[in-house]
Amino acid sequence: MSKRSKRYKKSEQFVDIATKYTVDEAIGILANLAPVKFDETIDLVVRLGIDPKKSDQLVRGSVSLPRGIGKSKRVIVFAEGDKAKEAEEAGAIEVGSAELAAKIQGGWLDFDVAIATPDMMRHVGKLGRVLGPQGKMPTPKSGTVTTEVGNAVREFAAGKIEFRNDAGANVHVPVGKRSFEPDSLKENVEAFFEHLKGLRPATSKGTYLVSATLSTTMGPGISLAV
Repeated sequence: MSKRSKRYKKSEQFVDIATKYTVDEAIGILANLAPVKFDETIDLVVRLGIDPKKSDQLVRGSVSLPRGIGKSKRVIVFAEGDKAKEAEEAGAIEVGSAELAAKIQGGWLDFDVAIATPDMMRHVGKLGRVLGPQGKMPTPKSGTVTTEVGNAVREFAAGKIEFRNDAGANVHVPVGKRSFEPDSLKENVEAFFEHLKGLRPATSKGTYLVSATLSTTMGPGISLAV
């Protein structure tokens, strides 16, 4: 077991592991945690009452949080012709088709989000083993396979987040920075919960939102009442 730092132990004193806090209470605790030398990301982890082994119960998607996440993203686009020009004008850092796929197969992964027009999936499909494990594979459900490439580039570059459940039925997303005002963090957290509720699989039975935890990059988890 890794040894906890003095700063972490000091922060732990503010959190009762047996208590489930309201969003307001949790954000108040975050403000009192021991500071670090950078602007920490605020992470939300939600455990879902789904069976991740069943394909009809997988939960994935994308969402633009009302207050953003305090970080811009590097976006690339698989497109040709007018759509390629549209992507470039919207701010994509790299645009291409077969040559871009070859570049990625060669090991280049210096980007956060990949977007593709539907006709480019013949090139992108070959990248599943490379992009899939990193969560960068374009998919229609996440909004990264689209003909509206200009809008998609602008939204994802501004911080639109993609998410999907992991093997433990957990969804992990950033909801802002520690420097955010409390009201902004609350708005983002509540907006994500509402979006997630709308994605409940029809075949999922029982409790859907099982548990949730809010934390800073370097701090302890704070259990939320869900």
